[in-house]
Amino acid sequence: MADQYDEPEPEPEPTPAKKTRKSTGKMSDKQKSDLKKHMAKMEKGGMSKTEMKSHRMSMMSRVRKGMTIQKAHNDVKKSK
Repeated sequence: MADQYDEPEPEPEPTPAKKTRKSTGKMSDKQKSDLKKHMAKMEKGGMSKTEMKSHRMSMMSRVRKGMTIQKAHNDVKKSK
């Protein structure tokens, strides 16, 4: 009976870490500056104030989820 306690139980295999998006609700300083640069380009492109606001809000929600500015912009274009 003492034999069953002598052998250590095999460790379970570690599960591979899944790639998840950050969803902190906050943007880093780099993300903020990148978004400002992007919005400056959009303003030069001729977007109206209301289009700018809508585009910025859409971009912010995607960037907060972990998308890059480029990926977020492409996603916004697809959804329109």
